[in-house]
Amino acid sequence: MNWTLRFLGTGAAELSALGSSAAVLERDGKPILLIDCGPDVVPRYWETYGVAPEALYITHVHMDHVGGMEALFTRIRFGEERFPEPIIYTHASLVPLLQGRVADYPNVAAEGGSNYWDAFRLTPCSRGFWHEGLWFDVFPTRHHRPGTSYGLHLRGCFTFTGDTRPIPEVLESVASHGGPIAHDCSLHGNPSHSGVDDIEREYTADLRERMLLYHYSSAQDGEALRARGFAVVEPGQAIELPTPDSPHPDSG
Repeated sequence: MNWTLRFLGTGAAELSALGSSAAVLERDGKPILLIDCGPDVVPRYWETYGVAPEALYITHVHMDHVGGMEALFTRIRFGEERFPEPIIYTHASLVPLLQGRVADYPNVAAEGGSNYWDAFRLTPCSRGFWHEGLWFDVFPTRHHRPGTSYGLHLRGCFTFTGDTRPIPEVLESVASHGGPIAHDCSLHGNPSHSGVDDIEREYTADLRERMLLYHYSSAQDGEALRARGFAVVEPGQAIELPTPDSPHPDSG
């Protein structure tokens, strides 16, 4: 069984040619979980797989990570094709923010008779969630303000930070079982995002060697990050992953 993490986009919120940052966990080439859904993610997903996503994990509700959910709602609810209702996993504390951000428009369909969540199966979580027989850990990150952004970890397989400042004490624990770490990083940091100087200062060499940097601002910035010795992912790139460990962290 082969596992891959395919990056549909790797760009920062400026919506550059790099696309909105989003990744898909694949098993034997089949998509099993989309991570984040920015404004251009649905067409990129469709071009890649020819179907709508069956499951999504939302790290946080800034529009470059959820701005594509209206297009997904329309495709699921009113498209000519018929697809199962996608499962949306997100931390329970984000549900009110997600409701206010994407679902609270009055009369979501002009024809009436539709509620936004009719098109989805919303599944809030806190510690983590089960999906496809696997347990995914959810952990807090440092983005914008506390309690508004959460990363994702599949034990022994991969870690995806979402948008964050450095979180060395979290990753030393969460990512201790191995696998690559997809980490937010721009050439220059700010109060909501990590810069390469922050990464070099805050993380051990062992963690830095496992990092795949994304959420940068331009192809030129990506080259500058590579020149600093980091692995930098590009839109459309698929990263081979190790096989996940035992399905639940409590199983030993």
